Amino acid sequence: MIVWLIGLSGAGKTTIGRCLYEKVKPETSNLVFLDGDNLREVWGDSLGHTVAARNVNAHRISNLSLMLDKQGIHVVAAVLSMFPDWQVWNRENFSQYFEVYLDAPRDLLRERDSKGLYAGAEAGTIENVVGVDLPYPPPPAPDLTMGGDVLRQSPEAISDMIFAALPPGLGRHR
Repeated sequence: MIVWLIGLSGAGKTTIGRCLYEKVKPETSNLVFLDGDNLREVWGDSLGHTVAARNVNAHRISNLSLMLDKQGIHVVAAVLSMFPDWQVWNRENFSQYFEVYLDAPRDLLRERDSKGLYAGAEAGTIENVVGVDLPYPPPPAPDLTMGGDVLRQSPEAISDMIFAALPPGLGRHR
């Protein structure tokens, strides 16, 4: 199963994804955690952050996940995922796909702007920020959408809610 946590920068994807991974890992040894930012580092981050570069990165992450899926390895992925076409591709190609959209309100994203992306984009000093000068279309068919005050809860509580919503295939659901 591929659990795909998506949303804008600051929505909590990495933190929640890591909590979900830690919750499931003791009962599911064939599980890996993929984080979009970490994968950029692995691949040398030479792409940049234009729409075209982000599309190449989306291709890489989806195809890496497919390779792992074909080997029977489950994945928790924390990725921005701004391309609905790739979300559809994931659903059509992975053996089992569960998409979680973390629809964080703007004020929460600004509170969590640890990289200064939103402040920089709004000040005109940073370009190619998804949700500011690059569009972020809502995913067409997430399996679970979490937003508003739910995302102000602890990452552990949110990962528990995601875990409870998962179809059979991970952890105690096997």
